[in-house]
Amino acid sequence: MSPKVGFLFPGQGSQYVGMGKGLSDSYPEARLTFEEAADALGFPLAKLCFEGPEDELRRTENTQPALLAVSVAAFRILEREGFRAGLIAGHSLGEYSALVAAGSLRFADALVLVRKRGRYMQEAVPEGVGAMAALLKLPEGCLDSVLGDAAQGEVVSAANLNSPDQIVIAGHRGAVERAMELAKAAGAKRAILLPVSAPFHCSLMQPAQQKLRTDLNAITFRDLSVPLVNNWQARLVQTGTEARDGLYEQIPNPVRWTDSVRQFRLAGVERFVEVGAGSVLQGLVRAIEPTLTGAKFGEPEDLNKVRQLLS
Repeated sequence: MSPKVGFLFPGQGSQYVGMGKGLSDSYPEARLTFEEAADALGFPLAKLCFEGPEDELRRTENTQPALLAVSVAAFRILEREGFRAGLIAGHSLGEYSALVAAGSLRFADALVLVRKRGRYMQEAVPEGVGAMAALLKLPEGCLDSVLGDAAQGEVVSAANLNSPDQIVIAGHRGAVERAMELAKAAGAKRAILLPVSAPFHCSLMQPAQQKLRTDLNAITFRDLSVPLVNNWQARLVQTGTEARDGLYEQIPNPVRWTDSVRQFRLAGVERFVEVGAGSVLQGLVRAIEPTLTGAKFGEPEDLNKVRQLLS
């Protein structure tokens, strides 16, 4: 039996002006995907992906459907080429792309959901009030005390457990800045403030979570054709109900990416493809499970490497 293949779908931070253009120019599946997106959203998403401007593409309510569309376009090309995954996962927003790929969510429904999700997240915290920061190589066992000492009555918590060497924190700006200083004092190699417009995956996102509940409940989620490792529990799910619950719970809770990738290894996955824009997840997987070999597929020239990997 050939080793199991995993598909991973990127989240916010992987976007760039020009993403998806090569796919759209080269493959009818991609072109049709962007046409579907325009119909579902009522504006030309392709133009924003291909031409920018960058500050518009970076707006959360635009970034989220844009990345989703590029991932779905890339997935449809891989599917046409005959490549199949035995296990899937998506980083934060990427979980929506993964659920479209697994046949649980209709693409048009996912587009509308993530656009609202982006808007609700943006509205949950006034700009400038919240912040996110990446802590690199913080010594093991220090995180809880750093966050506890930094809080001082404000919110600061782990948002993305991205790899053993990279933890992203989120919360009130003052608390995040205090945590950065405490992390460096505790031996972290670096602490970097991230250029984001809201503090994702922390309790400040609860207003966004409550607004999205109604939208999630109005959509049909089918059972998945391929199991998904979800973000908030890092466990395998296969029913539509579990898929919906996961999207609801991931908003104020951390993305448990390190544990998710380890689930892939436990499930017997040996090779993976990062499906969509950028190559952020490849780097994280290398830091978590160096035995997994991967390729990315977001540009036409990537296809040969995917063929070599999966043949």
